[in-house]
Amino acid sequence: MPKPIVAIVGRPNVGKSTLFNKISGKRISIVEDTPGVTRDRIFSEAEWIGVNFLVIDTGGIEPYSEDIIMIQMKRQAEMAIETADVIIFVVDGKEGINPTDIEVANILRKANKPIVLACNKIDAPKYKDSIYEFYNLGIGDPIPVSAGQSLGIGDLLDEVVKGFQREGEEQYSEEIIKVAVVGKPNVGKSSIINSILGEERVIVSDVPGTTRDAIDTYFNKEKQEYVIIDTAGIRRKSKVNEAVERYSVIRSFAAIERADICLLVIDAEAGVTEQDSKIAGFIHEEGRGVVVIVNKWDLVKKTDKSVQTYKEDLLRVLPFMNYAPVIFVSALTGQRIPKILDMVDYVSTQHSLRVQTGVLNDIINEAVLMNQPSISGGRRLNIYYGTQVAVKPPTFVIFVNEPSLMHFSYERYLENKIRKSFGFDGTPIRIFVRGKE
Repeated sequence: MPKPIVAIVGRPNVGKSTLFNKISGKRISIVEDTPGVTRDRIFSEAEWIGVNFLVIDTGGIEPYSEDIIMIQMKRQAEMAIETADVIIFVVDGKEGINPTDIEVANILRKANKPIVLACNKIDAPKYKDSIYEFYNLGIGDPIPVSAGQSLGIGDLLDEVVKGFQREGEEQYSEEIIKVAVVGKPNVGKSSIINSILGEERVIVSDVPGTTRDAIDTYFNKEKQEYVIIDTAGIRRKSKVNEAVERYSVIRSFAAIERADICLLVIDAEAGVTEQDSKIAGFIHEEGRGVVVIVNKWDLVKKTDKSVQTYKEDLLRVLPFMNYAPVIFVSALTGQRIPKILDMVDYVSTQHSLRVQTGVLNDIINEAVLMNQPSISGGRRLNIYYGTQVAVKPPTFVIFVNEPSLMHFSYERYLENKIRKSFGFDGTPIRIFVRGKE
């Protein structure tokens, strides 16, 4: 089940970002120290009373005029409505209702989404009576909070969590391979899906997705069943390209959580962008199988080294995903489209691969003999044995004398040896180091 998404909306200077930081439990920086992932301040994970969810901050609008405020605020709110399960509408409790609040309320009121009205900056008893004015917005009961003083946050989140009660997600059997087609807007995701389905012409049914406008398409090929999760998502044209791309990333995160295998679609002409890197990082962190699809390859001027050069460029930008197979396709001409499902089948097998303990330990012992761990503080790392404890992704536990002696570079060395012996193409692998006790 994917994490619910909460969007914080409201006009500038009402305290959205402060509330965002309080809910996420930390101050979100522009770049997080997470391998392979560069997350901006719009997105964070959060938790309340044991419920995990994602929170989006729609702040950061710096308009040049009142007209641009209205246009951009409307677009931000509309995209939040499309993306979120629950919306927190933040207003300034001290200042009272502003014309922009009314404009945002008019948009939100039309949505079939739970909306929680947060009257911010109520940091003293004398301001509490001012919240009653906000009943005029027709949104519901205003909840007094002070994001700066951490007042009322619990009551607010209680209401947010109540809004997560929604119809169950479509459940699929273990035999069905769930494939999420992800990537930034306008890279050809829908065209690739149409090409795959048109090639097979065995669509059984279209199942409307229950999560943020995704469409699940069930079909089969040679007795293998698939569900393609289409995240083409925001189809409406908008001049706020940066905002559209940001919301497309959030939508992709929700699809990745539901998938077994991800097709990361990249525009051959544009190359790997920051948005692509964020999505790739999330795929890696979530342990999903992945195939990189370089679309619009027919538009690229080629030499005899074009493919190799492009792969090297991909590896420089996505070094943490060096295990991912890459297919160069053209949805327009159909070039190599049939190879996509063949690669999905292969990566799915690798993602579910289980290694016998005896064979695994033979490989580990051979790796240690070839390259002894270095001595640290007068002590050397001793590796006793390893075992695989899970699949999807393949997960290993290695027992040692002292986990702190396992340097990350040696752990990477062991991972490379395991990959060389068993493959695991298209899937991350997890290694956990445990003490002998």
